[in-house]
Amino acid sequence: MKRSKRFEVLDQRSVNLDGYINEWPEMGFVAMKSPYDPKPSIEIRNGVVVELDGKRREDFDFIDQFVADYAIDIQRASKSMAVDSLEIARMIVDIHVSRKEILELVSGITPAKMAEVVNHLNVVELMMGMQKMRARRAPGNQAHITNLKDDPVQIAADAAEGALRGFNEEETTMGVARYAPLSAMALLIGSQVGRPGVLTQCSAEEATELELGIRGLTTYAETLSVYGTEKVFIDGDDTPYSKAFLNSAYASRGLKVRFTSGAGSEVLMGSSEKKSMLYLECRCLYATKGAGSQGTQNGSVSCIGVPGAVPGGIREVMSENLVAALLGLECASSNDQSFSNSDMRRTARTMLQFLPGTDLIFSGYAAEANYDNMFAGSNFDAEDFDDYNVLQRDMQVDGGLRPVTEEEVIRVRNKAAKAVQAVFAQLGLSPISDEQVEAVTYAHGSKDTLPRDVIADLMAAEDVLRRGITGIDVVKALAESGYRDVAESVLSMLKQRVIGDYMQTAAVLDRNFRIQSGLNTPNDYMGPGTGYRVEGERWEEIKKIPHLINPKDI
Repeated sequence: MKRSKRFEVLDQRSVNLDGYINEWPEMGFVAMKSPYDPKPSIEIRNGVVVELDGKRREDFDFIDQFVADYAIDIQRASKSMAVDSLEIARMIVDIHVSRKEILELVSGITPAKMAEVVNHLNVVELMMGMQKMRARRAPGNQAHITNLKDDPVQIAADAAEGALRGFNEEETTMGVARYAPLSAMALLIGSQVGRPGVLTQCSAEEATELELGIRGLTTYAETLSVYGTEKVFIDGDDTPYSKAFLNSAYASRGLKVRFTSGAGSEVLMGSSEKKSMLYLECRCLYATKGAGSQGTQNGSVSCIGVPGAVPGGIREVMSENLVAALLGLECASSNDQSFSNSDMRRTARTMLQFLPGTDLIFSGYAAEANYDNMFAGSNFDAEDFDDYNVLQRDMQVDGGLRPVTEEEVIRVRNKAAKAVQAVFAQLGLSPISDEQVEAVTYAHGSKDTLPRDVIADLMAAEDVLRRGITGIDVVKALAESGYRDVAESVLSMLKQRVIGDYMQTAAVLDRNFRIQSGLNTPNDYMGPGTGYRVEGERWEEIKKIPHLINPKDI
């Protein structure tokens, strides 16, 4: 068949390299509303929920039972469930109805009712709802700090640059799991060089991650995964009860905790029970709330290819972010795994969270070259820093980042690398050469750095665990090496563990270690002229992008 030249060109566009599928409810490929989703209902007898969303208590699976017992305010349930779902949806976007009123109302509704409410909102209304419902007044951002070599010197340098650029939190993971102690230590040190008060975590196997946290080498955790069907939960070797126990283990040691969930996981694991992705994610978020976590990382996350393939899937991603906020949880709204070959699509997907603002717009902006991202790539990466800063300037929106100068970046990267070099020497760990420090100071990614002695590094990592090295040992090593300012910052992070304020909902720290959270700086948006506005010093900071034309020079 003779082809249209227009269609030949279109067929070569990057968007057509993505995968798409029509709705297939029987296998869970439906974003917002499945014909198999349950109808909302609740019955309470003698203070016990005996029916939830059309299912009798004797037929509950463990998610139903956990949600019924721990995640719904049964004192409000009858009154809340009696309010029409469309009316609740309208209240969410009504500037005359406060966030507090909405939180109280939805505390008594069921997961199926929540899904029904959110189905009434289009994408713009979902964004309007998020602008009002996010927990903290000002939005923030989180970075991924990783590299292909698991090089702790590069981790420290990238962490310092990321902190300088404005990230509130930084997360690392490893290609080789045994590197975890060195990665956590390097991330902790580098982050405090870039900007005091940045929270850090090392994503590893749960026992290791918890041990690193207890030792003061990390300050938060967010990889406590929950799922929307019992079969998938079991396949993950967990239950809502075990996750609640683990949450308590972290929190009792002064670590901020955020759960992880997201649309598509149940589909990928073959046990969606014919339900919509939105309904299953509502169950996840209710379990998160019932377990006592202050927040969640959601928005499909690493499963983004699944909702990205079905009609309305990206609308569903925004919907689940809003549900998290409606339940009073901190929302780190994903954007952290690239799902499309199309730059247009990945940018459009991010704008749903960027424009209204969420507590953490990315739960993993790749603050390194994307080839170095060990979390399977990110929607935005280090090569997009200037684009991202220009978007903030174009729209007068706070995306959590700030323009920086080349001189500033070189300075903090060098200082972070030297600080880690000094700490490793003081603690008798694997050596770091001056040539390695020089390489990471000016590097874009691991292709620009020198090889590490992997065997020596792994022996050093085991030594950290065997010797019981803690955050206090890092503080001493920094102080004795002449990095007293960094030592003070790391010590201040350890003090926060005792104070415990950063376990408040949506808590982050400023450079003076002052808490900003949903408790002491709550979102107070009530329409035009209210809430957080990009103005004053912050607006002047956002405007200072590189390559500006100065009118005074013309």
